[in-house]
Amino acid sequence: MCTILVRRIRVVAAVLAVVWSLASAAEAAGLRLAMFRCDMTPPLGHNTYPNNQPLAIIEHPLIAKGIVIDDGGGQRYVLCAIDWCALCNSAHDLYRRKIAEAAGTEVARVALHTVHQHTAPVVDLDELRGTSQSNDSVGPRDTRFYEVAADWLAVAVRESLVCLQPFDRIGSGEAKVERVGSTRRLIDADGKVHTPRWSNRNPMGVREREEGIIDPLLKTITFARGDQPLVRLHFYACHPQSFYGDPRVTYDFPGMAREELEKNENVFQVYFTGCGGDVLVGKYNDGTRAARDEFRGRLLRSMEAAIAATRYVSVESIQWRAVDLRLPPLQPAASSVDDAAAKTPPDTTRPEESAYAQRLDRPLILTGLQMGRIHILGLPGECLVDFQLYAQRVAPDDFVAVAAYADLGTGYVCTDKACDEGGYEPSATHVGRGSEALLKDAILNLLGGK
Repeated sequence: MCTILVRRIRVVAAVLAVVWSLASAAEAAGLRLAMFRCDMTPPLGHNTYPNNQPLAIIEHPLIAKGIVIDDGGGQRYVLCAIDWCALCNSAHDLYRRKIAEAAGTEVARVALHTVHQHTAPVVDLDELRGTSQSNDSVGPRDTRFYEVAADWLAVAVRESLVCLQPFDRIGSGEAKVERVGSTRRLIDADGKVHTPRWSNRNPMGVREREEGIIDPLLKTITFARGDQPLVRLHFYACHPQSFYGDPRVTYDFPGMAREELEKNENVFQVYFTGCGGDVLVGKYNDGTRAARDEFRGRLLRSMEAAIAATRYVSVESIQWRAVDLRLPPLQPAASSVDDAAAKTPPDTTRPEESAYAQRLDRPLILTGLQMGRIHILGLPGECLVDFQLYAQRVAPDDFVAVAAYADLGTGYVCTDKACDEGGYEPSATHVGRGSEALLKDAILNLLGGK
């Protein structure tokens, strides 16, 4: 185990014994990877989402975990997931730029996602700088921690490079997740969403309704050298929250399952949340710690089943695609947050919506990593599960894993049908109609035009 300690940073990279007489195709091609881990827990007293109370309890540390892939031809690619609720607009840009500099690569080759736990920070530096610092109802709104934390993560990435190691095989497996995910969008007899299902504390009648449209499969991708797994990436589309609203941080049931599996297997594990904008645990959740532990166990068993189902192939090359995407704002762009507020009624103006409208000169960057018939897509915002099902449907012969919650400046990304049906998601989007077609066209490009 190669372990490097830097202030508040722990970089973990497994170093395997190399049998030099068994040269592999990956060694010939120069394929290597490194793993990094960084503690991103805010300090006590800091504001976190959505309680708007000073942080009082650190139940679990909030961790950034990821990998750097070196293709042997001078290019490096980074996949990273942080146990935060959101990174938006210029904050997402800042973190990707810091990671890219640390890894010695370009920003377009960095896929950065949040896991989206709700006992964790929402980081939108544009919104924080554009709203009043004197509003006591929202607690401390200090950007300095987030700027310093970006440097911690950059150091973790940079230090991990001393442990780059060869890999030659890639594995893929999937398993059904039982009794975790359910739709929030309960369609009533008139074809509208009048009574959405929330993450917890739903009336029994709402909990008893159908599971609805979800993607029930957890997908796992494993990088290995010979028979030795080096790192596993897990992908599942569901809001990763059990109960929240109190002054604590936790990586909730996905982080609990992830870290338990890493301890049991002694293999580095990373978890990405898929297109779970309209998928949550509300059908099966009563808001108790016992329910959270049941979700942890069910997710862990699915991870283990996906690992057992994993089939390996040789990997000799990597294709990386980056696609620029401009989604229309919900409201017309304005030259400032104040101008945006003047153009819309006070009860419909949201600082986060205005913050997205200000970044339209900077496109969202979507990412796609392809290794043979295996794809990892990186999408922005809180995408509805329809986008994930679409990606899998247009490449039915390939293994398509989707990570959403990259730049969350968009808020929810809805289909046109969802906008017609109403419900919570269309009320919390920052992008307008027409986004569905644009995003689905970008997904096709990330899949190589399939």
